[in-house]
Amino acid sequence: MSENPEARDAAAVPRQAGGRQRGAGSTPAAREAAPRPGAADPIRVLIVDDHALFRRGLEMVLQGEEDIEVIGEGGDGHEAVEMAGDLLPDVVLMDIRMPRRSGIEACTAIKDAAPSAKIVMLTISDEEEDLFEAIKAGASGYLLKEISIDEVPQAVRAVHGGQSLISPSMASKLITEFAALAKRSEERTQQVPAPRLTEREMEVLRLVARGLGNREIARELFISENTVKNHVRNILEKLQLHSRMEAVVYAVREKLLEIT
Repeated sequence: MSENPEARDAAAVPRQAGGRQRGAGSTPAAREAAPRPGAADPIRVLIVDDHALFRRGLEMVLQGEEDIEVIGEGGDGHEAVEMAGDLLPDVVLMDIRMPRRSGIEACTAIKDAAPSAKIVMLTISDEEEDLFEAIKAGASGYLLKEISIDEVPQAVRAVHGGQSLISPSMASKLITEFAALAKRSEERTQQVPAPRLTEREMEVLRLVARGLGNREIARELFISENTVKNHVRNILEKLQLHSRMEAVVYAVREKLLEIT
């Protein structure tokens, strides 16, 4: 039987019990180095994936970013929960299908252990059920591993800044499901009239529903990124919601969006 390359890699880089803890560098001196005067605190990232080679690739990419620090990595959902409680990361990049404890189970526990942590599922699973369960468990993002590795730092910054991220192909599945839910709820009676959104706000909301980020929406509508942020904020305030994802769910349910 041929040797598993991932097992060989994992054996070559031993982890301490409960996963590896690290800073931006691989030596104690690098981990304990004082921040540069005037520099903002880096975004603290925990990586959890049962494939050692994939973890190492993410780590190498993120270590090249001055505003991001990899503080630890784990190989399963059980380690993810323990390390999140100990390290209190800002962002957790985590797979769904892992041994001992799944990413979805870990997501729920991490939200209890480290409430401020933003969790991004980074997975090969394009199944709708995994997406829905991840969202219900509190994930702020769901990205397929087919994305460019260079997009990962942008995703970390976006989620840390309060955005919700979903791969476009998965966003379309999410909207299709919400459309079906909306049709099944047509028998609801005496609904409170939905708040009125401006034509521009509706345009922004439709693009959010397609999974576009603020920068992409700005390019699409030929407006500034700050203007997009203002529109999104106004939409959430009018609908009395807390996230972009909730806004899309609400809009589909209330038939503010026509999904084809």
